[in-house]
Amino acid sequence: MMKRRHFLATTGLATVPTLLHSETASRPEEIIDIHQHVNYSGRLDPDLLRHQDAMGVTRTVLLPSGTELTRASTHMGKSNGLAARIFGTAAAARIAALHPDRYVYFANEVPDIPEARKTLEEWLKKGALGIGEQKFNIACDSEPMQDVYRIARDHNVPVLLHFQHETYNLGFERFHTMLEKFPTVNFIGHAQTWWGYIDKAHKPEELYPKTSVTPGGLSDRWLAEYPNMFGDLSAGSGQNALTRDREQAIAFLDRHQDKLLLGTDCNDSEGKGAACSGAGTIALIRQLVPEPATRAKIFSGNARKIIRLD
Repeated sequence: MMKRRHFLATTGLATVPTLLHSETASRPEEIIDIHQHVNYSGRLDPDLLRHQDAMGVTRTVLLPSGTELTRASTHMGKSNGLAARIFGTAAAARIAALHPDRYVYFANEVPDIPEARKTLEEWLKKGALGIGEQKFNIACDSEPMQDVYRIARDHNVPVLLHFQHETYNLGFERFHTMLEKFPTVNFIGHAQTWWGYIDKAHKPEELYPKTSVTPGGLSDRWLAEYPNMFGDLSAGSGQNALTRDREQAIAFLDRHQDKLLLGTDCNDSEGKGAACSGAGTIALIRQLVPEPATRAKIFSGNARKIIRLD
């Protein structure tokens, strides 16, 4: 009788891990997309909602544009709407209000206008969870940008910056001074120059380099050396960084697993197939990061660390 009871007890316990594994495997991964836009290249709101659903995204951060102005910081108006017809903070806030369980938003404004501080602080008080996408023709360490960082510090929100050589957030090689000056502000790096500089041999004028990667570039170092520096994997620039050198990409994702955030930044309406870079990046991360716990950090955990989502 004791042997039979022992057999039933031990075999019953043995099935528990299998059942738990089965339940975990069937549970959808939480995916927080930290980089999407309203009216991206003219995309309609219903198409945006369908696009995010098709990619399997559970939470989306909407990044608005600033006021449309004709001045040097907007390339005399050519970069209005983040150079992609993207709507401002009010439109992002409206989507988030309609779908509070699925969408949140950041605030944005052209940094070198007198109204910038007032506008950003008003939206942050209304519920914006960060500042960005800051994508303007201005030095990343200029006084107007430092005021943006002060606002982020005072409101305890992150700042997402688009770094593009000689185009947006100029002076990338000096940005570490801002990381040091504002140690309590979490900065999220994005775009061509940010991702090009994972390579120690990077040439600034090459926006989408295809050569193999030598570890130790500025972005690689800053992710390792500064607790307040994070990386946004979105867009063609992020995807290029993962495909140009697969072996180094695997090592990079592992090395910075606590500092990388999933973003899509794609303007299609389908959310799947070859035309959707965001779906491609999600699939690529699943290939390059087979360990579920590590992948969960990139897909959602790291975003939850720096964005007050709940």
